Amino acid sequence: MVSTDRMPPNCPGGHDGTPDTGAGVHLQNQLEVLIQDFRTSTEPPMPVFVVHAEQSEDDAAVAGLVRQLHAGQGAHGTRCAMAQDDAHEGATEVRRAAAMVRALSDPKKWGGPKAVYRRYAFPRLRLVHAIDDAVTALGDTWPAPTQGRAEAGENQRQLLLNQLAEQRWRPENTARWRSGLPLFDMAHILPASLITVLAALLARSDWYVAVSAGLVFLLLLTVLNYVLPGRAPIFLWLRRESRWFMTTTFLRAADQAQPTEVSLLRPVRSWKAIATRAYGVAEALKAGGDFHLQLCVLALREDLRDNHRRWSWDLRGFKRPRPPVLFLPHADDRNGGIELIRAISDVRSRRSELDPLLVVAAVRAQDVPRLERSVVRTAPVPVAEPPKFGDRLRTWYREWAHNLRAEQSPSRERSVLPWVMKIPLPHDQLGPVEEGHPHRRASARPTFVRLVWALHTLVLVIALLTAGTVMRADALNDRYCSASLLTANRDTRWEEAPGGGTECIGIATDGVRFSGWLRTPGPGKEVETFTADDDPPWTVADLEDRIARQNEDVLADHAGRYVTVVYAGPLSADPAAGSSLVKGAEELAGVYLAQAVINEDSSVKLRVLLANGGVDLGHQEEMAEAIAAYAAHDPTVVGVVGTGRDLKSSRATTRTLMEAGLPVVSGTNSATYLPREFANWFSLAATDEWQTRQLGLIAAQLRTPGRRQYALVLARDTARTDDLYTDEQARYGQGMLRRQGFTPLDQRRYTLSGGKPELRSHAQEICRVGKVPSVIYFAGRVEDIDPLMTQLGTQPGCAGKPLAVLTGDDLSKADFTDGGQSVAPEVTLYHAALAELTAADRTSFYLDAARHLPGMRGHRLRPGSPALASGQTALSHDATHALFWAATRDDRPQSRASTWVNLRNVKLEGMATGTIDFTSAPLYGDRTGHSIVLKEVRRTGDGTSEPRVVCSRTAGNTEPLTRKECPIR
Repeated sequence: MVSTDRMPPNCPGGHDGTPDTGAGVHLQNQLEVLIQDFRTSTEPPMPVFVVHAEQSEDDAAVAGLVRQLHAGQGAHGTRCAMAQDDAHEGATEVRRAAAMVRALSDPKKWGGPKAVYRRYAFPRLRLVHAIDDAVTALGDTWPAPTQGRAEAGENQRQLLLNQLAEQRWRPENTARWRSGLPLFDMAHILPASLITVLAALLARSDWYVAVSAGLVFLLLLTVLNYVLPGRAPIFLWLRRESRWFMTTTFLRAADQAQPTEVSLLRPVRSWKAIATRAYGVAEALKAGGDFHLQLCVLALREDLRDNHRRWSWDLRGFKRPRPPVLFLPHADDRNGGIELIRAISDVRSRRSELDPLLVVAAVRAQDVPRLERSVVRTAPVPVAEPPKFGDRLRTWYREWAHNLRAEQSPSRERSVLPWVMKIPLPHDQLGPVEEGHPHRRASARPTFVRLVWALHTLVLVIALLTAGTVMRADALNDRYCSASLLTANRDTRWEEAPGGGTECIGIATDGVRFSGWLRTPGPGKEVETFTADDDPPWTVADLEDRIARQNEDVLADHAGRYVTVVYAGPLSADPAAGSSLVKGAEELAGVYLAQAVINEDSSVKLRVLLANGGVDLGHQEEMAEAIAAYAAHDPTVVGVVGTGRDLKSSRATTRTLMEAGLPVVSGTNSATYLPREFANWFSLAATDEWQTRQLGLIAAQLRTPGRRQYALVLARDTARTDDLYTDEQARYGQGMLRRQGFTPLDQRRYTLSGGKPELRSHAQEICRVGKVPSVIYFAGRVEDIDPLMTQLGTQPGCAGKPLAVLTGDDLSKADFTDGGQSVAPEVTLYHAALAELTAADRTSFYLDAARHLPGMRGHRLRPGSPALASGQTALSHDATHALFWAATRDDRPQSRASTWVNLRNVKLEGMATGTIDFTSAPLYGDRTGHSIVLKEVRRTGDGTSEPRVVCSRTAGNTEPLTRKECPIR
C-alpha cells in the first residue's frame, strides 16, 4: 500500500489526497470508480476527461482543480504524469503536441522511485524518437527523393541508416545503459543464454578449447555487427520494440511491398526488413502532417499497454492495479494539448486494442468550440436531470460509455471525438467542498501477486532455493555414492567404515564403481583407493571394467535374452584395520570368468551386477536391503552369488534376500546353521562342523594313547566384532578335541587393537611350564597366523618344542611360498581348504582363466599357480555356473521363483572343484559331497614353509575320508 504521506508539501487539497472543491471531490470519486473497474475487470475503456468552466472567469479554478486531482491520485499511489504548462518547441501545434508526448517517454515523469512496482519503460516511443532525431540530424542533407531516381533513394536510405548507427538506434543524448530497455527482453536473454550454454559446454574442456571457442564466438558477433545493414546493435531485431515496429498495421502503408517479417534464424533478412520500415517511417516524418503525432501516441499507448500486461513474465499487470493518468492543467494551442487530445481519440478509434491511459485535461472556456466533437452536449440540461453535480457526472459517464461503440462507427459523421468526455463545471462546484461529501478511494491494498511475485520475493525465493539446493546437494553427496545437484543414485550410499571414514555400500547401477574405494574423514573428504595385494595380479577396478563391458554388450544386443546375477562381497578394504581386497578380488575374478565363458557359449546371456558389503562384509545387511530394493523393479535378477563370510549379520542378510525371493549360492561361506535355517541358501563350502570332523582324523594321530595330553582352543574375541566364523570354529573345535581324548584347557580369547591381534599375554600363559598343550585349535583368521607363530617361536616353554596347530579353511588364503606366511620352528600347522583343484587340470578352467583374467594371458596355469591356489576364484566360478544353469533351464530365461526351484536339480560335472550336486540336498539340512583338502605345513631347513596335501576329496565325492587316507608325518 502506498502511504498518503507521499503527497508533496504545499499541494492543493487535503493531506490524504481529497480535493478541496465539490467538483474535485466528485471527479476524484469518478476516477476511483474507474480505477476500481480497472482493478477488477479486463481492460475497461478509459475516457479522456475534458473539464472546462461554464464561465470564463473560472478557467484558473478549473486548472487548479486538475492539479488537485493530480495531487490526490499521487497520494493514492497512481502513476501520474503532469504535462508542463510551458510551451514545447515546434513550429506547429502538432509538433508541439508530439514534443509533449516525447517528454512523457521519461520514466521519471510517471512517479518516483517509490512508485508501486518498478518504473515504466517506453522502448517503442524511444524508437520513434530515435528515427525522428535521425531525420532532424540529417536536415537538408536528406532531401526528398527525385521521382524515379532509385539510386538517390538508396543513398538517402544509407544516410539514414548511418545516422541511426551513430545513435545506436537510440534518441540522441541518451546514455547507452539508460535506454529504458527491460532487463528480461529477448535481445538481452539470447546473448546471455548463448554465453551461458557455451560456458557450460566448455566448463570441462581443455583451456585451449575454451579460449578458441570464445574467440570464435566474439569474432562471429563482430562480423554480424558489421555485416548487418545499418550496423545496428546485435540482436536489436529481437527486441520487443522492433517486433512491434515490424508488425503494427499502422505502418503497413509505408512498406511498399518490401519484406517486413523478422526471424531468429534469418538475421540478414530481418535487418533488411527493419531498414526498409525505418526508411518509410522517416519519409513520412519528413513530410510532416498528423502522422508524426499519431505515431507517437500509438507508441505511447502500446508501451503503456505492455507496462500493464497481466500475463507477462513478471505479472506486472497484476502488480499495477491502478491505471496511469495523464493530467493536462492547460490544454491549448500553445502547448499542443488540444491536438494531443484529438490524436488520442483518433488513434483509439482507429485501433481495436484498449489501452489503460486515463487523461484528465482542462481547457479554457473559449477553447471549448475546438472540442465540439463531444458526446456530452453543452446545451441546457433538461428539467428531469438530477440536480446534484455528482449524479449528473455519473449519468454523463454512463451515456458516454453507452454511445462509445456507435460513435466510433465509420458510417457516422466524423464530427465527434468518441473518446472525449467533456464535462462543464458550474461555478458553485468550484467553491469549497460541502460538508458530508463522501470521498471514495479504490482499494490500495497490495495484490497477492505483488506480494508473491515480486523482486524481493524472487530474491528471497532464489536465495532459499539456492541454499536448499546446496544443502540438499551436500546432503545427497554425504549420503549417496553417486549424487548430482538435485538427484542421486539411491542404490549405493556411504556408510561408516571400521577404520574411520566412510565406504560405498549397496548395489552398483548406472555406472557406479566400487573398486575398493574408502572415503576418509577430513575437510576435503578425499577418496583413497586401496587395491589388492600383489597376488592376485588383477584389481577390483580391472574386473569391474570388464564386467561393465560384458553388461553393455548383453543389454545392447540381447534384450530379453539374459538373466542378471548379483555378486555380493567385500569390495572395499581398509589396510589400517587389517583388511585387504584379496578375497573380494579373487571371488570377483571367478564371477567374471564364468560370465565371460557363458556369454561366449550360451544363447542366453549373463549380466552381472556388483554389490559391496564393505570391509570384511561389515555392512552386508545394508547391502542385502539395497539388492532386494533393486530386484523389486528388475525381474531379470534371479539370485545372488557371494556373501562369503560367516558373520552375526548373516542370518538377517539371508532372510532379507529370502523375503525378496532371491536364492543365494555361496562359494566360501562355511556356516553350519544357514543351510539348516534358510531354504534359499546353497553353498559349495564345507560347513565348519563337517570341517572340524575331518580335522579330527589328524588330531587322532596326534594323540598318544594312555598319556595325558593338553589341548586348548585359541579364538578371536567376537564381543566387539561381527565375526561368527571364529565362534563356530571354536565351538566345533572344542568338541572335536574332547572327542579325541585330549584334556581341554580353558578356552582363550584374544582381542584386536588397531586391526592387530594381542597374543603376547596369551602365549605366555599357554607356554608356561607344566601345562603346555600339544595341540592348539586356532579359531582365528588368516591375518592373525603370523603374529601367533612369532609368539610360539619365541616364548619359553614353546620355543623349540613340538607343537601342532589345527585351524579351519580361512588359512587357505595364506601364501606359504616365496617368503609369504611361515610357521615357527618345531610347529606343524594343519588346516582345511575348501577347494580341491587337482581335478581342475582336466577341465577348461585354467585355460579359460589364462584367456580371460587380467594379467594371465600367455601364462601356463596349473593347480599350484599362486593366483588361483586359494580356491576362492574356482569356488565363485562354480557357484556362478550353478546359479546360471538354474536360471536358464531349457535354454531360456527363468523367473526368480523358478530359479530357486531349479537349484535343487543342479548337477554340473567338470567344474573347477569337481561335480556341483544340489540334487541330494535336504530342504533344511546339510548336504554331502563338499570339496575338502587337509593340508600340513612345516618349516624347512632354509627357514621357509612347505605345504603338503594330506588328503582331499573333490566336489561330488561322497565317500568319507579315513584316517588311513590322511597320514601325517
